[in-house]
Amino acid sequence: MKSAAGSSAALREEPDGRPLPPGWRSYTSPEGRRYYVNSCSKETTWRRPSSSAESPQRPLARQSSSPYVNGSHSSTKSCQPTEAADVALRKPSINKQINCVTFPLPGEGPEQQLLKPNEWSYCDYFWTDKKDPQGTTSVAGFEVLLQKQLKGKQMQKEMSEFIHERIKIEEEYAKNLSKLSLSPLAAQEEGTLGEAWTQLKKSLHDEAEVHLKFSNKLHTEVEKPLLTFRGDNFKKDLKKYDHHIADLRKQLASRYASVEKARKALADRQKDLEVKTQQLEIKLSNKTEEDIKKARRKSTQAGDDLMRCVDLYNQTQCKWFEEMVTTSMELEKLEVERIEWIQQHLRQYTTLRHETDMFNQSTVEPVDQLLQNLDPAKDRELWVKENYTGEVRPVDMDI
Repeated sequence: MKSAAGSSAALREEPDGRPLPPGWRSYTSPEGRRYYVNSCSKETTWRRPSSSAESPQRPLARQSSSPYVNGSHSSTKSCQPTEAADVALRKPSINKQINCVTFPLPGEGPEQQLLKPNEWSYCDYFWTDKKDPQGTTSVAGFEVLLQKQLKGKQMQKEMSEFIHERIKIEEEYAKNLSKLSLSPLAAQEEGTLGEAWTQLKKSLHDEAEVHLKFSNKLHTEVEKPLLTFRGDNFKKDLKKYDHHIADLRKQLASRYASVEKARKALADRQKDLEVKTQQLEIKLSNKTEEDIKKARRKSTQAGDDLMRCVDLYNQTQCKWFEEMVTTSMELEKLEVERIEWIQQHLRQYTTLRHETDMFNQSTVEPVDQLLQNLDPAKDRELWVKENYTGEVRPVDMDI
């Protein structure tokens, strides 16, 4: 698309011979579309100016002789200039740039719909950068997602350390139970009570075995899986994601800088064209008309350069957008997998804990049985038989 700055010489009247109002000139853009410039006010419009004082024109842009408005190239596809096209060309920008990323202004443009409604998906909520608590720097939304992954990895490691401490407690407990089961205390108890006491001490040894097995299973079925899930390669994969998205942001920043440079160049060319147009009107130089032609060509080139830079910027931003969606959803999937993995192995912990309780119960069941069968009378009989000193009782003395 070419700029109107590359149009033909100004005309003071229309092709049909009708004169233009004082101060107005008509030009033809390279696309063949006619527009009008007021040499006094520098107003530019697609509509033929009216000679009526009560009908002020709708300017395209002040101090501009080109249909580039606020650094943006206007579309000239419409064959007939209309008020709607005129208003659209004069409409201020409905977007803003934040850290080289373009966002719509609040309340402007069509309402955006969430990519994954009602799912609170990563791909919908991390587009803007986040300021740190001090407010001196900002963190990219994608960086926040990566930090979540690293934090999840750390939490997973700490859970594994917690289970390791639980295992140490179990091992120490089992060791102490086993040691206590060998204690000679009350070893001389006799009878059915002695049998129950002996079984109780044996149950401590059995219970120690149960807790030792519990600690071993905790290590192989809970601690180790939590510790080794997504090993060292996981952080390397995250760095690849980080570098990929960061590179796209750098490319976007470079494209944005090019747009701003091209925008400034266009403004300078337009200003130069305006100065030369004024010189022509006041007949300051015979070479001014030729200079105007050169200035228009340069302005046209500057406009084309700006359009090219904006197009490259939009392509780069589109690429960044697509990669952000894809990668953020991949990170979302990884987080779901992490939570489900931890859930699975914490459930295994509770299963082993219930099993331990069940096995512990089985170790005391023989003790319960013996305690129910305690018989003080039998114990007395057994003891008397082993320790009696005589069953003949004393009698009165005879004289």
